[in-house]
Amino acid sequence: MTQENETPRLRLTAVSKRFGAVRAIQHADLTVRAGQVHALVGENGAGKSTMIKIVAGAEQSDTGEIEWDGRPVRIGSTTDAIALGIATVYQEPQLFPELTVAENIFLGKEQRSGFLKKVDWAAQNAKVVELLELLGLPAKYATATVGDLSIAEQQQVSIAKALSGDAKVLILDEPSAILTDAEIETLFTVVRRLTASGVSVIYISHRLDELFRIADEVTVMRDGRTIGTYPIGELSVRQIAHLMVGEELSDDRPHREVPEGPAVLELQGLTRTGKFRDVDVQVRAGEIVALYGLVGSGVSEIAASCYGIERATSGTIKINGTAQSPRSPEHAQKLGIALLPANRKVEGMFGFQSIAFNISAGHLKLLSKLGVFVDRGREKVVALDMIKRLAVRTPHERQPISAMSGGNAQKVVLARQLVERPKVLILAEPTQGVDVGAKEEIHRLITELAEEGTAVLVVTSDLPEALRIADRIQVVRGGTTTEEFGPDAKQVDLLAAAAGGSE
Repeated sequence: MTQENETPRLRLTAVSKRFGAVRAIQHADLTVRAGQVHALVGENGAGKSTMIKIVAGAEQSDTGEIEWDGRPVRIGSTTDAIALGIATVYQEPQLFPELTVAENIFLGKEQRSGFLKKVDWAAQNAKVVELLELLGLPAKYATATVGDLSIAEQQQVSIAKALSGDAKVLILDEPSAILTDAEIETLFTVVRRLTASGVSVIYISHRLDELFRIADEVTVMRDGRTIGTYPIGELSVRQIAHLMVGEELSDDRPHREVPEGPAVLELQGLTRTGKFRDVDVQVRAGEIVALYGLVGSGVSEIAASCYGIERATSGTIKINGTAQSPRSPEHAQKLGIALLPANRKVEGMFGFQSIAFNISAGHLKLLSKLGVFVDRGREKVVALDMIKRLAVRTPHERQPISAMSGGNAQKVVLARQLVERPKVLILAEPTQGVDVGAKEEIHRLITELAEEGTAVLVVTSDLPEALRIADRIQVVRGGTTTEEFGPDAKQVDLLAAAAGGSE
């Protein structure tokens, strides 16, 4: 139980942080006590990532105070944080798979001895064995190659690496997103062992139901502020969801009449082993359906399978009632499916090429002479038409896409998908990383495409976005489609369904 008179291990008071014109944190507090698990939750953009970066020394606050064991401190760098005893474990294990567990744990901080300062392998391995025992792993893992371990075991190695510096506060950022249920229970066992030894854990998760199995207290953030800190036993999943989203209305979208008719895209029992299972979705012509799920829910993998990037292991994909099996993105395109990828910089952009090149890429047969040489005149006409249609802000079609803002670059990547009118348009996180103005423009474009008859499937972890543009919303949790909601659904109900509770 929390003791109000005990000195917290870590306390942040009235912290704020601005990035240019954007105020990421306006006024936030965080109090972490020794030997406890303190959950930090909030919607995307609530400010929790910035808060954690400040604790970890990756960012410095503009205002506010930080105390460590009751005394004021300044965390000006990650080195300062590590020196205090603050360590961070991220969602994806940041390890070298070809090195052993011991080599990974002591990489860059090798223990050396003797006149020649050679690496003391015996001392390192002995220390690693101690850490592994704390985490419930066998001693033989000290010399095991990391690449031979499971994802859950690699995560435990990441925790061991963090603890090797005598960590007193361990930050776990979405630690369960890539784990199975059995692996999550192993993680929780590790966390309980750590807190029993006095380590404080800051636990960040979108899976709200998890918090009731592992956390002692929870701090809720919304719009850059901390709404409050509560003993976990005083709340339910629904109450936390309500605190996260507040009272604001989300049904301000104009009413749309969706035409009746058969499904253009239909997923029946679609499964990819280890990623998602038994996914059932139908999208009609002129309809916008959102697949909404939290980080790690499987929504992004569903989009990849529809586009032939990853083959489904069972189930059916139907286009206009005919079963299809997209073998590759090129095959999917021939079937009339287009995909706007979530990671536009890696999967959707040729950074140093022009806007015209980025729009025409993938449409060689349409825009070429004799199927060999690109018709530059026709490429320019198509590019200018798309620039005008999508309101891309640029001086000319020859501007490199890398010189554009995030929102305009996203519109260029979207334009490529529209050169050859698709039957089905799949949009994965369509407004991720763009500003509010660009987000509204992209939402307008999506609605216009649907009204022109395109079947639109939006795959998103952005709840307000799903409510803003979708005619129907299907929640994905634990790799499968669960509840379906209409456009009048409330944020709190959707978030509770996606996070694992409706009580």
